[in-house]
Amino acid sequence: MRVLLVLCLLLSLPLPAVARIAGPLEVTSPAAQRDLPGIRKSGELRVLVNQSRNSSGEVKGQSIGVEYQRLRALEQYLNRNARDGRTLRLKLIPKAKDQLLAALQRGEGDLVAPGELLSGKGSNVLASEAIRRDVPVVIVARQGNRRYQRLEQLSGRSLSLPVGSVAKDALHDINLKLAERKLPPILVEWVDPTLAVEDVLEMVQAGIFDFTAAELPIAERWAKVMPKLRVDRHLVLDDQGDMRWYMRRDASMLSASVDRFLEGYRAPDDQDTAFQRVYRRLYKVHSPMGRAERQRLERVRPVLQRYAEQHDFDWLALAALAFKESTLNPTARGSSGATGLMQITPAAARSVGISDISLIENNVQASAKYLAKIRRGFFNSPRLNERERMAFVLAGYNLGPQRVQSLRAEARRRGLNPDQWFFQVERVAMEELGMGVVSYVNAVNKYYLAYARERYSLEPAQKVSVRN
Repeated sequence: MRVLLVLCLLLSLPLPAVARIAGPLEVTSPAAQRDLPGIRKSGELRVLVNQSRNSSGEVKGQSIGVEYQRLRALEQYLNRNARDGRTLRLKLIPKAKDQLLAALQRGEGDLVAPGELLSGKGSNVLASEAIRRDVPVVIVARQGNRRYQRLEQLSGRSLSLPVGSVAKDALHDINLKLAERKLPPILVEWVDPTLAVEDVLEMVQAGIFDFTAAELPIAERWAKVMPKLRVDRHLVLDDQGDMRWYMRRDASMLSASVDRFLEGYRAPDDQDTAFQRVYRRLYKVHSPMGRAERQRLERVRPVLQRYAEQHDFDWLALAALAFKESTLNPTARGSSGATGLMQITPAAARSVGISDISLIENNVQASAKYLAKIRRGFFNSPRLNERERMAFVLAGYNLGPQRVQSLRAEARRRGLNPDQWFFQVERVAMEELGMGVVSYVNAVNKYYLAYARERYSLEPAQKVSVRN
């Protein structure tokens, strides 16, 4: 009996994330390892940053990411202390959180600045002095949901976590204690890798996910722009981790300079002013899975499925777009003549040979044909995986495909991955255009993921299909 209990526990414990990668991995040759003199000689300090908008976002010239001001202060510090007068500039290289240390060890960067807790355990790297010590990792829920007083009350419940979350290790220990009391473990739902910590928090606020776990300063920061979040500060998974930067083992001089800088650095009191101003009205995704919303979806499901199949789309992707555009209202009217369920304009409909888009059949058919036209004409490369391809198509639907192609070209020029919208090309869009198209694609993606979690309850049993 004891062996069976242990086996059940092991099967239910959080596993390493195996979710599909958000974009194609770029194959690069390992760069030569170097310390501060070599970095100064090159004129460039390569900083590997967590690609989440929490850590490293910039919107139309305004630094939003929590690490930006600290990194710019480091740049100024290194330049002030340069004996040879050489000017050093930062090159920020965004990577998925769980890829940062491996990229550092391959020599793709000189410094890792994650902006979140990152475990360097088992990695051959140098950690900086602590930026913040003993950071609590706490449960975050939605305002109005049941409030739990103790962690063991989450036994049998599920936490939705982004890839790379440090909550995994803490949950392992907590679940061992639950097993000793013969209680079910706290389960983990590893979310799609297109979602960073701020995206998961938004989906918790929306009621799509029930719970997540995040570092307390991160949860509190985003609660300023997501007022329906509830940060359960008393439900602490772990409080032993320190926020640090990381360098390679052979970079002892860089490490010493970074430590001296961090010892004297003080964050400005108004560092989140721009963050709150830019993001306050943007994170407004709400659940498409309420009773009334599901009833509306069921009424339009047949027409969405028919034209999705004709044009090789997942019908839930069209449903997500329709929810974003009209909340599934076939009589909706928008700006610039945009009409109906899909809010397509008469001009776009005429470009694919469809008229009278007041009819729901024509409206959905025109939208599906127009999306397929964008995909075929601009984003048909085999280098794109299907999630990224759809993101580019959606961006083109919102912004115009030619404009999106120019953003990809600029991303390539900057050394970003032009075949990955999420966290890569979208960075260029944020900096040049603002958050409009970024929020649009993100919202449709979140609605799609919300639907996909419930696919088998949304499709008739005889027509269930599995999409990759």
